Amino acid sequence: MTELRLRKLPDRTPVRMTVNLSPELNQALLDYAALYGEVYGQAEPLAELVPAMLASFLEGDRAFARWRREHVGRTP
Repeated sequence: MTELRLRKLPDRTPVRMTVNLSPELNQALLDYAALYGEVYGQAEPLAELVPAMLASFLEGDRAFARWRREHVGRTP
């Protein structure tokens, strides 16, 4: 079988998740979205911002990355 330099792409099927937010957190997210729109000149829905925010948080957590390498065998 031929091996390509590009490996097979991982599963990219979105996973739907429902969460409950406190009114304060919801308002903070709405405020963040408003500021995002002011800074970048383009409004984005929370449904697009929240996954990016979570990914950024996880990527920036060095203790989590270290734990994940040790226990899961892959990096975020």
